[in-house]
Amino acid sequence: MVIWETLIVAFSMFSAIPVPQIAWNERNMRYSLCAFPLVGAMIGLLCCGWIWLCGALAAPAVLRGAGLCLIPVLVTGGIHLDGYADTCDALACHGGPEQRQQILKDPHLGAFAAIRLCVYFLAMFAFCTSLDGLPLSAALGLFGLSRCLSALALTAFPLREGSGLARTFADAADKARVRRMLIPMAACCVVLLSIGRGLLAAVAAGFVFLYYRRLCSKQFEGLSGDLAGWFLQTAEIWMVGMLVLEQLIRGVIA
Repeated sequence: MVIWETLIVAFSMFSAIPVPQIAWNERNMRYSLCAFPLVGAMIGLLCCGWIWLCGALAAPAVLRGAGLCLIPVLVTGGIHLDGYADTCDALACHGGPEQRQQILKDPHLGAFAAIRLCVYFLAMFAFCTSLDGLPLSAALGLFGLSRCLSALALTAFPLREGSGLARTFADAADKARVRRMLIPMAACCVVLLSIGRGLLAAVAAGFVFLYYRRLCSKQFEGLSGDLAGWFLQTAEIWMVGMLVLEQLIRGVIA
């Protein structure tokens, strides 16, 4: 029962998939961050299913690429994109951490956020359209690794006061045990990516994670939910880009 409730908490928070409504409490939130990568597994399965359907219907690459761009947004309800947009606005500010934090709290979409979102989707659409295919192992590893690292950050990085639900989940987690579970899960995702010819994608995720840690400490003086969304979206677009790069390298070598 506790495991089932833990899954419900994770999917109700990090996805738009309809799940039963339950009360969140200390017991079912303790390991909910460990279930976060399962949302990524769901996205990976749906992406591979979409690719299979497009192949069966001989759909054009443009339609396949558009679907791959939209599936993560539809599954998550755009929760991470919201944090990405707010963080892009804050990063455009030349003030200090306090000013950036104020921008994060502003519910309005700024010009820099709108520009970055357009660039993001254009780049992601180009990458997804360029992919010849997406092996199941690579899809599971990609969307799982970004969430493993995001959850790890919530248990390891300093959080700012007023971090909202990010602090709620971090405070409720049994941090030491959650980290001990997430690290091997992240390693499994790296293996899956390697099997799916996506080793460079795993390396890219590692570099984005290191930059994320520096960003949180130097420019915002602590992690927040918006920064967590920025990391996940940034890691995923870099990983997809590296999958395309590896595909191009294999084409040149062959």
